[in-house]
Amino acid sequence: MTLSSKLRYLRRPLLAAVLALVPTASIDAQPVVQSIAQSSPPQTVAGQTFEGYLQTVGAKARREGVSSATISRVLTGLVPNQRVIELDSAQPSRSTTPPPVAPYIAQHVGPSIIARGRSRYSELSGLLPSIERRYGVPAPMLFAIWGHETNYGSYVGDFDLARSLATLAWEGRRRALFEGELIALLKMVDQGVPTYRLKGSWAGAFGYPQFLPSVYLKLAVDGDGNGTRDIFTSPADTIASIANYFRDAGWRPGQPWGVPVSLPPGFSANAYSSKLSAPSCDRVHARHGQWKTVSEWRALGVSPQRALAGDVLTSLFQPDGPGTPAYLLTGNYRVILQYNCSNYYALSVGLLADEIAR
Repeated sequence: MTLSSKLRYLRRPLLAAVLALVPTASIDAQPVVQSIAQSSPPQTVAGQTFEGYLQTVGAKARREGVSSATISRVLTGLVPNQRVIELDSAQPSRSTTPPPVAPYIAQHVGPSIIARGRSRYSELSGLLPSIERRYGVPAPMLFAIWGHETNYGSYVGDFDLARSLATLAWEGRRRALFEGELIALLKMVDQGVPTYRLKGSWAGAFGYPQFLPSVYLKLAVDGDGNGTRDIFTSPADTIASIANYFRDAGWRPGQPWGVPVSLPPGFSANAYSSKLSAPSCDRVHARHGQWKTVSEWRALGVSPQRALAGDVLTSLFQPDGPGTPAYLLTGNYRVILQYNCSNYYALSVGLLADEIAR
């Protein structure tokens, strides 16, 4: 396969809005939410108080079709949340050398979350075949996202979403992003989402899958046929919505996210470092190897530990260096990265999905 055909195979734009931040302090942890517009120093809107800024946002929302009643109900009485500003300002910088992946995997793919995932999978087994058929995404992967985001719904955050988003937009470091999410939140209320549901993370993500408002508007679906898109309490809507997200992001049915491999003695993964530059999340993708077919990797002595067709394009990934676990990643791994652009996140989700499926 030529380099140009490989580039066409890999080309897939990232979604503009993704989900909440992961607690991984490293060069590799690069959620898109965190990587947008970080070059500007914090500043409040010139010449506007918080209340004045909300009036400006209300006017923009009204021009986008949001009702005056919703704007008044959601924005009236809000005050800045200093704790949100502190949390946003305290986001970890990216160090020169990423810490090992293994401790993160041990923490996030432990016996408890695996057991709970298998239990929930069994409880909901009746609705899973239809979702898998409709969206082409294996159910264990959907449960792994749900488990990683909110421990299967056990904790979804208790910050007032409108107040958090308004604070982050007014503070100004990533105004375009958070102002857009605040207006999307107003649209959600206009569409019938009750205001008492508007609780979530300090960065504006909410519900079982931790969607941002713009993602909810675009990709949340009714999984149980009751006429609502309830990702706050409905496992069916949650699983179907995550599946819809993955399908929209380019998931290829019938392919795994990746497979573990064994390497021959003396094999150097660094000798096959990538020659391609990623258009986004560059420091995450820079850790992956060249894209070759499985057959090409086999010819180099790389042995997949699970079945994978010889013509599938894969990238070699050995995050912790020689003598540690290595994987061949498919294009579906990049779909997980679109949910949260961190190798720590994506690898732990993939491995958790494999454990749930056992």
